[in-house]
Amino acid sequence: MTELSHLPAQLQGRVLVAGAGVSGISIARMLSDLHCDVVVADDNETARHILIEMVDAQEMSTAQARAELDTFSVVVTSPGWRPDSPLLVDAHRRGLEVIGDVEVAWRLDQAGVFGEPHTWLAVTGTNGKTTTTAMLAGMMNEGGFAAKAVGNIGVPVSEALTAKERIEVLVAELSSFQLHWAPTFKPDAGVLLNLAEDHIDWHGSMRDYALAKAKVLSGAVAVIGADDAYLSELVEELNIADLKSFTLGEPAAKQLGVRGGELVDNAFAEQLALAPADGINPAGPAGVLDALAAAAIARSQGVSAAAIAAALAAFEVAGHRGQVVATEDGVDFIDNSKATNPHAADSALAGHDSVIWIVGGQLKGTDISELVIKHAARLKAALVLGVDRAEIVEALKRHAPAAHIFVTDSTDPEAATAELVAEAFRLKAPGDTVLLAPAAASLDMFKGMGQRGDLFARTVVETIEQHVEEKG
Repeated sequence: MTELSHLPAQLQGRVLVAGAGVSGISIARMLSDLHCDVVVADDNETARHILIEMVDAQEMSTAQARAELDTFSVVVTSPGWRPDSPLLVDAHRRGLEVIGDVEVAWRLDQAGVFGEPHTWLAVTGTNGKTTTTAMLAGMMNEGGFAAKAVGNIGVPVSEALTAKERIEVLVAELSSFQLHWAPTFKPDAGVLLNLAEDHIDWHGSMRDYALAKAKVLSGAVAVIGADDAYLSELVEELNIADLKSFTLGEPAAKQLGVRGGELVDNAFAEQLALAPADGINPAGPAGVLDALAAAAIARSQGVSAAAIAAALAAFEVAGHRGQVVATEDGVDFIDNSKATNPHAADSALAGHDSVIWIVGGQLKGTDISELVIKHAARLKAALVLGVDRAEIVEALKRHAPAAHIFVTDSTDPEAATAELVAEAFRLKAPGDTVLLAPAAASLDMFKGMGQRGDLFARTVVETIEQHVEEKG
């Protein structure tokens, strides 16, 4: 694809890729295709062997790599590797730069390795990233751009850059891990949706987590969620020039917001109506905020109001992010299994008046009390599962005493789901919402949040079908 001399200087030497998982394979393949001298380090021997079957690279254990650090010009880490990993700590001590997959792709793109540098639109935040990224990709395509959702949604950045049919605009959903390892990354436009405690064990502190996320605000266009108090304080401290924002309220100067039932742009135009606020998928405040965030970045790139309205009208939320999986007798059953922390569950609960809430799993050290206090009045019932169920029940009894509480002690995913769904059907009445928004991670019982949501949806649908048969 290119001569080695055209690559950034660090990549012209021996490159160490830390990690032989999905990200490692993607990184190693891209660098190998560029004729780099690639070595992949991982202590999973099976993973290493699978990788070298797919990629022209050497492989070794992390102990071997640590012994040979002086022979490498740069370390490219998979995003999930913690900063305190011994290999990465040793690399820093030796003065070796440690960067991630996004940073490598960014540097290669800026160097013109893939032709004219692409437009990078970056989306991050504690919650809402995937929905906002998908909305923004739709808006960009509707506006006439050749755009693709990449990163943690869609395809890896490296694959998008090397695609046979050129993608002009990379709409990148980026995690705090990826951004931590991206020291020089400057997107053309970036949005930071919100901030709440998450991955503190990985980053070491809330501040370090927040500063990693804030790297998306380093480019020409920077947008934040103005309704997030912590985020607003952080960016005031960072003193970001010409900052734009979005809000559920009426938009002030340099803001997008809601006025008269319309999404309105008062940042890149003067009080320009973009699209109806009603009917946005997913329903509720979280969906409106995601749409405003996506619209802000799209408007910064010149996308018209008509294109934004068309994209939102056609948009369907991705799985496990607020889908209505079934409706029976005036009751919606909603799968928001992606709500893996209290901040995400807060947004999910906010859109409903009478909720039968399925909650529980791994709280990861977070306190659920504030969430329960905030939504106590809308909780008809709480159906609780998972390893931290006792802590959740205690918060419910203390702060939402009027809510009916049902607990399953089962650790079998199917049996636990069946118990909770059966109880939800027993309790429901017209106007209720049965909401799976666990406010907790899933790996204590499930293979992941996807399996948790799928089991909920399947059990609900099967129960409704059984009711139809019994009536028939």
